[in-house]
Amino acid sequence: MHEQEFLKIEGLAKVYPATSGNKPLTVFEDIHFSINKGEFVCIIGHSGCGKSTILNALAGLEESSAGVVIMDGREVSGPSLDRGVVFQSHALMPWMSVLKNIEFAVKSRWPKWDKAKVRAQCQKYIDLVHLTGNEDKKPAELSGGMKQRVGIARAFSIEPKMLLMDEPFGALDALTRGVIQDELLNICAETHQTVFMITHDIDEAILLADKIVLMTNGPEAKIGEIVVNTLPRDRTRNDMHKHPHYYRIRNHLVDFLVSRSKLLRDETPAGYDAKRPPMVRPGLEGDPEPQPERERVRPLLHAVS
Repeated sequence: MHEQEFLKIEGLAKVYPATSGNKPLTVFEDIHFSINKGEFVCIIGHSGCGKSTILNALAGLEESSAGVVIMDGREVSGPSLDRGVVFQSHALMPWMSVLKNIEFAVKSRWPKWDKAKVRAQCQKYIDLVHLTGNEDKKPAELSGGMKQRVGIARAFSIEPKMLLMDEPFGALDALTRGVIQDELLNICAETHQTVFMITHDIDEAILLADKIVLMTNGPEAKIGEIVVNTLPRDRTRNDMHKHPHYYRIRNHLVDFLVSRSKLLRDETPAGYDAKRPPMVRPGLEGDPEPQPERERVRPLLHAVS
């Protein structure tokens, strides 16, 4: 696993002041977790628990009421090209071509680069998202999936220290979403990008994430637990359900969202420490004596093939 702690969130809270005689609204409080260099972390929780607010705080787009975000040893205090953001909406400039949309970001990141170097950087990521040949098309000429590919290419093209994704595939149909998920996995494997992503799709989280942060219901939400994904990292959409850990992990996530997310908000378990949220490995529950992942997984995969 990754050893270099890269991002730390300590004591993060968001409270909206009282209005019209109402009490202050605490969306979430006492949020603590960390992300290691090169990790892909997903966060899941019901609407109102503050997922997007946490992401915006990491991006420097929104101030928290308390706590601190530290990335690569420095406090996050505002937007920066060190952090790329992909929203659910592609957020492309409609009067610019595919190439020009990406070029705008690259020039902002490296204003002293010459034209040839900028073009090469743009083309590299256009090729990675399989949009080669569409460089001169405007957003109106693209499908929804192609538009989001441009947004992803633009975010990766500035080679940020961290990529933040707010339900980037939520508006896409299932087939397109699946294809782009596979593409994202390939790009992350090639670039070793650190990613924090919001999703409501459990299978998407299992496919993409190394760790899954589970939020309790809001208001006054907190981290219920952090699930470590024990599926092999080279998993694909087509074969991950064959692995014996898959349903253990999936059932655990479903159970949390259906029942435990509300219970944990209303009643804090004995021994719970917000500074060290429970780290669980549901894929290993019921396994015999722990063994190295490669030695244990290979015969199990063979048995269910």
